[in-house]
Amino acid sequence: MKQWYEELFQDFADKYDKEGFTAGTIGEVDFIEKEIIYNKEASILDIGCGTGRHSLELAKRGYTVTGIDLSPSMIEKAKVLAQKENLKIDFQVRDARDFNFMESFDLAIMLCEGAFPLMESDEMNYSILLNACNSLKPGGKLIQTTLNGLFPLFHSVKEFMDKGDNPGQSSGNTFDLMTFRDHSVYEIEDDHGNKKSLKCNERYYVPSEISWLLKSAGFKKVEIFSCKLGAFSRKDILTTEDFEMLVISEK
Repeated sequence: MKQWYEELFQDFADKYDKEGFTAGTIGEVDFIEKEIIYNKEASILDIGCGTGRHSLELAKRGYTVTGIDLSPSMIEKAKVLAQKENLKIDFQVRDARDFNFMESFDLAIMLCEGAFPLMESDEMNYSILLNACNSLKPGGKLIQTTLNGLFPLFHSVKEFMDKGDNPGQSSGNTFDLMTFRDHSVYEIEDDHGNKKSLKCNERYYVPSEISWLLKSAGFKKVEIFSCKLGAFSRKDILTTEDFEMLVISEK
């Protein structure tokens, strides 16, 4: 049986590209470039790349990029878009929990909850971080965004989801303080007009947890900031008002 995230992104590539959260791509890639000091020789891995919006923009700017995603339809759309732009990007259907590019990249990105933290267990989420670390050369970086566990301690996740830019309508959100997982039902319509009702659950991590997980996976330095759509910045301090956090780790 397919998991909810597999069902969500099956035949959803066209609608995904129209979601509001995709509007931040240019600003986010601007930040990524600064983090690698505009080194055009840097090789980049985009984990959970979706339709490749960050990969495409990075390739346009002259970087060598590999994009992986669990969804065949997302990868197919990414390949079509790359071909239209005459861009050479290595897009592959891969499971983030099970890939091996040992010390192949200078930078890995995992943005907009690409793969992590959607998995159904902490062990699976950890395996993604471990694979990301193993894929990096010594001194390489991982730039990721993930759900901020401080937010649901002070706010209603349901209210935030109801007014946010999300694929479909979310209802019945129930946040479990014992597991830090938000359980909800997503009502969506895919690219073919098929309506789906998906029982979802996502894991929120507090900063101390994510830092411990990343260091356990092999990263030497972990820095955590506020995450603002299209405007990533090291100057923004993470607070309880931030639904997501920006995490930068160095191997």
